[in-house]
Amino acid sequence: MKRILLAVIFRVASLSSIDTKAQVSLNINIGSQPQWGPAGYDHVDYYYLPDIDAYYNIPTKQYIYLNNGKWIFNTSLPARYRNYDLYNSYKVVINSPKPYLSHKTHVKEYSKFKGYKGKQVVIRDNRNVRQARPANNRDQHREARGNDKHDNRNGNNGRH
Repeated sequence: MKRILLAVIFRVASLSSIDTKAQVSLNINIGSQPQWGPAGYDHVDYYYLPDIDAYYNIPTKQYIYLNNGKWIFNTSLPARYRNYDLYNSYKVVINSPKPYLSHKTHVKEYSKFKGYKGKQVVIRDNRNVRQARPANNRDQHREARGNDKHDNRNGNNGRH
């Protein structure tokens, strides 16, 4: 009887220790970025579209724009932008939560990219099958890294 009781206790103890699990999380959203998004990013939360002064939320696939002083979240742009070409417009990558709350800063910082058409390679036209950005980049949360005229990914140190 003592032997059976010890065996049961040992078995219960061993089963409870087996229940521990390791959990690994990897956040790469290459597949969910739209084809009109800029190439070279392994993670993007938002795009800021300086031409129309709006944002695009990648995870929710929603545009965010001002209408009568209120932020509107919609899966499509309003009719006034029906001729807006997402493939040939400049997109600024922003990886911070709710970037529209820093809208005045974005307007000031990125207004220089208004009308900067066709000078940014989009995912659809990217010749690299794999995105060029390393997954362990230190500046993952820095806005617009490698997304301006001082882009150093091509080794040009900002010289054109």
